[in-house]
Amino acid sequence: MLLKTVLHRRLGMSRKLLSRLKLTEQGITVNGERRYTTVKLAAGDVVEVRMEAEESDDILPQDLPLDILYEDEHLLVVNKEAGMIVHPTHGHYVGTIANAVVHYWRERGETHRFRPVHRLDQETSGVLCIAKNPYAHQQISEQMQAGTVTKLYCAVVHGVVAADGGTVDGPIDRDPEQPHVRIVTPNGYPAVTHYEVLERYERHTLVQLRLETGRTHQIRVHMKHIGHPLVGDKMYGPPGGAELPPPFPRQALHAAKLGFEHPAAKRRLEIEAPLPADMRELVRTVRDIEPVQG
Repeated sequence: MLLKTVLHRRLGMSRKLLSRLKLTEQGITVNGERRYTTVKLAAGDVVEVRMEAEESDDILPQDLPLDILYEDEHLLVVNKEAGMIVHPTHGHYVGTIANAVVHYWRERGETHRFRPVHRLDQETSGVLCIAKNPYAHQQISEQMQAGTVTKLYCAVVHGVVAADGGTVDGPIDRDPEQPHVRIVTPNGYPAVTHYEVLERYERHTLVQLRLETGRTHQIRVHMKHIGHPLVGDKMYGPPGGAELPPPFPRQALHAAKLGFEHPAAKRRLEIEAPLPADMRELVRTVRDIEPVQG
């Protein structure tokens, strides 16, 4: 078998990454020697791939608390706190997950580029996966495109969801009148959300949601579309802002579980983040003031 065939088929390396490795000193070796990818391999040959160390020079290291759920040489998975932005943006150069992660790596003597595999809204808490190298990022991104990554969320929504479970299949795109807002529209990008009722109350419902796609604001848009916007959602909440006493300060949405095949070990990895204190308190409050329904 040719070396390039092994790299493509066995390791699943993209052509883009392979092109980068060819230009890297000792990027691809066979039995310790640099070889062309057209060389034929024999049983027992040892193929090694080395990726250059990278840094996020544009991200300011900042000593912020990190709740680490899982870490190895390929991945860092954290439990994102609600209110934190994932990556610095215009007007938000510090106080982000990226600032905290870059500082954490520097303290440990590690050099990596900050590569989140997916994003969470600022006010959404829960599992966030960060790749430490381009191969890990590519592998998990391809799994997401193939729909084999499990993404489970918990949310408290307005109204009593009648069905025990269901699917919202509604294409999503920008609202032409408000470009920062998303809407369900026939000409939008495909978006599918599966939901399951965990507990019903008099005027609210605790639900679990599984994403089949990953559009911006997808859960928030889909739950509003079926008449059950998230509690605390200022952008997609009910008209007039009907809220609990006291109002919940953010959208009641938590990324509870992320499951995927580990890019190197090739085994299934499922990482969970417990419901944060503010959402646990929200559920207790709802239970206290609204009888649990059947």
